[in-house]
Amino acid sequence: MSSRTAGEDGGQMIKPMDMENLICAADQARQNAYAPYSRFHVGAAVLCADGTVFTGCNIENASYPVSNCAERTALFKAVSEGYREFKAIAVISDAEGFTSPCGVCRQALSEFCEPELVIYMCGRNRKCRQTTLGELLPFAFSL
Repeated sequence: MSSRTAGEDGGQMIKPMDMENLICAADQARQNAYAPYSRFHVGAAVLCADGTVFTGCNIENASYPVSNCAERTALFKAVSEGYREFKAIAVISDAEGFTSPCGVCRQALSEFCEPELVIYMCGRNRKCRQTTLGELLPFAFSL
């Protein structure tokens, strides 16, 4: 884990137990990834304001643009169930180093989340780096 604590960088305060549970949920979701082409398995878990957690994994397709990232899978599951307020998201992959959301996922997150959304970017060893959506996407496109 990073030595930074939640909220240290202007992000929302996340309890250490919530952070650990979120990372664990993302890691479990990673096990369901369908990645026969890239062999890059990613899991994500989004923490809603009320404490509800939604998970997702990456789902590839032979036609790459049809694929969906783990972050958007988790986010869209939450939104489809009526959730619109989020505190944090954890992303974990098979990579040794931490995995950050791609540009498309960053933009999708910015549609529903405040710049203070806490993002835990983790590698397979569960070592993570913490940031916020605003730090990753300082000039998000919006109408």
